[in-house]
Amino acid sequence: MRRVDVGLGERSYPILIENGLLDRAAEMLAPYARGRRLIVVADEQVWAQQGGRIEASGLDVTALTVPAGESSKSWDVLAGLVDRLLALEVERSDHLIAFGGGMVGDLTGFAASILKRGCPFVQVPTTLLAQVDSSVGGKTAINAPAGKNMVGSFHQPAAVLIDPSTLETLDPRQLRAGYAEVVKYGLISDPHFFAWCESHGAALLAGEREARLHAIETSVRAKAAIVGEDERETSGRRALLNLGHTFGHAFEAEAGFSDRLLHGEAVALGMALAFRFSASRGLCPAEEAARVEAHLSAAGLPVRSALGTPASLVAHMAHDKKKTGGRVPFILARGIGQAFVDATVELAEVERFLEEWRAGA
Repeated sequence: MRRVDVGLGERSYPILIENGLLDRAAEMLAPYARGRRLIVVADEQVWAQQGGRIEASGLDVTALTVPAGESSKSWDVLAGLVDRLLALEVERSDHLIAFGGGMVGDLTGFAASILKRGCPFVQVPTTLLAQVDSSVGGKTAINAPAGKNMVGSFHQPAAVLIDPSTLETLDPRQLRAGYAEVVKYGLISDPHFFAWCESHGAALLAGEREARLHAIETSVRAKAAIVGEDERETSGRRALLNLGHTFGHAFEAEAGFSDRLLHGEAVALGMALAFRFSASRGLCPAEEAARVEAHLSAAGLPVRSALGTPASLVAHMAHDKKKTGGRVPFILARGIGQAFVDATVELAEVERFLEEWRAGA
């Protein structure tokens, strides 16, 4: 078993990574079940595919399911979930178990944060995107008409339990989308890890277990260090994790937060654009931007899109939740592994850049 700790004082928690961990769910979750109930929240598809492994472990749980897909990160689904939890007479010491991908983790974590003013929860992520990124750090949210993750809270889990074997039943498109978040950690501050991705990404996507374990551990170790330094994104360090997200969220909004464009696909597109925009400003060598785009494309991820118009995409960016003093901070790069926060970008400049990009420049 591999262990990474998120250091947050009394809110610190472990991330445990092991193939087959899910088959020992009763043992692994025993510390959170002493005198308390465990209530699993899963999407219908994940529960149908993987729920039997939890039940076969002998764990005594109550399971609640929600529809699969990003559309479940909504007020209506949140309200319905909270009502069902209240009907079960959940107590503040009971633990919710978020069992699924990023949507389930965000939805369950947010429900836990507001239920009876805060209940504990455990993340058991089953997608690559959730295992390497969204299950760690305590960001929970739902989407709103104004944008992605516009309503939420910081609520750290009690633990994150990662079983990479769940990826063996994951849809290949979802696997590729999660891989975008793996690549992100190399692009932010670890050029050697990006080079590793270039050499081993294909093996990871093809199912090589050691490659998956290495990528997951490296990613969560990087994120745990950042979260430990900047839990609530106040110093700017944690903001680097948003590389590709400002561009990407705009495309997700154009897609109606639907499966037309998965979150990881949007992040890949956004990272390609962030590097290309950085190159257009003379910050980043053009060949490094091309290298990023080439690797993402080789992994089967989008680096171009016809969604929206430059004006409509920038309009979505104007509603970015990180906007401060009328400006939207962008995560740009001076090269691979050299990301930084730039709060000087004018949206008019971004619109001109997108017009040139859309024209094929």
